[in-house]
Amino acid sequence: MAKRINRAIELLEAGQAIYYDGPHTGHVLTYERGREDARTWADYINVGMEHGAFDMTGLAEYMRGLVDSGPTASGHRTPAVIVEAPVNGTDGPNVAFNAWQFRQILGRGVHGILLCQAESAEAVREFVRACRFPHHKAEIDKLGIGSRGRGSEPTAAPVWGLDQQEYFARCEPWPLNPQGELLLGVKIESPPGVEHCDDILAVPGLGFAELGPGDLGLSLGYTSLQRRPYPPEMEAARTRVFAACRRNNLAFLEGATPQTIAQRLDEGVRVISGHDPETAKIGRAHQRRTMPV
Repeated sequence: MAKRINRAIELLEAGQAIYYDGPHTGHVLTYERGREDARTWADYINVGMEHGAFDMTGLAEYMRGLVDSGPTASGHRTPAVIVEAPVNGTDGPNVAFNAWQFRQILGRGVHGILLCQAESAEAVREFVRACRFPHHKAEIDKLGIGSRGRGSEPTAAPVWGLDQQEYFARCEPWPLNPQGELLLGVKIESPPGVEHCDDILAVPGLGFAELGPGDLGLSLGYTSLQRRPYPPEMEAARTRVFAACRRNNLAFLEGATPQTIAQRLDEGVRVISGHDPETAKIGRAHQRRTMPV
């Protein structure tokens, strides 16, 4: 029996890596595809709206399909779903002006959001604040009062299998709230983001972070996608971001292959991209994982 709504958080709490599937653009968001994806091999499904369509009707239908085809083999109502938001986390006002995106996304019942192009702690504070309801007072001094308003709980709570009062209590960022079921992450993918990563990743409310090699490489003049071993300046950036994740107890996201997954896990990487079920199979065996997929 599942202990949590969010399978990804349940695994991270247990020290297990999580593996995701889902493209950064062009994800099919239909009821039928949701029913199909309910049996995914992955621990969470990434829905790319940074470059993909901002399709709230499709996302709602997709989530309905996941629910109707559930529960998963692990006993969770659905696989976790994390959406890459379109807004860039360059500065606080830009994120605050676009907070409507987070309200729309969370209102469809997803389990997390990834903020791309994070470049300042102020921007990330606004991101976390926008994902919180204002009745939670725990980190007011560091974050400010939450700005997510009442109105989406009638659509989001049923996806989670909760009544509306339970949803108000549990739709909170983990591990800021240990009982929270919302997984928030940031992508550090520019020189300013790397420069400020220590402050960015110290913002309460985050659960994971990644170095974005595509955009970081592009900003450094590499038009081809760079993969490890990175050029020296990108390898230095990766070391710095990974170290900041460790200091702040955040899961670090990085790609892996069947050949490299054991090394990545031993190093401490805990969120795995690559969209490869074979990588997940080998990694789960390496960590002696017992939760069924």
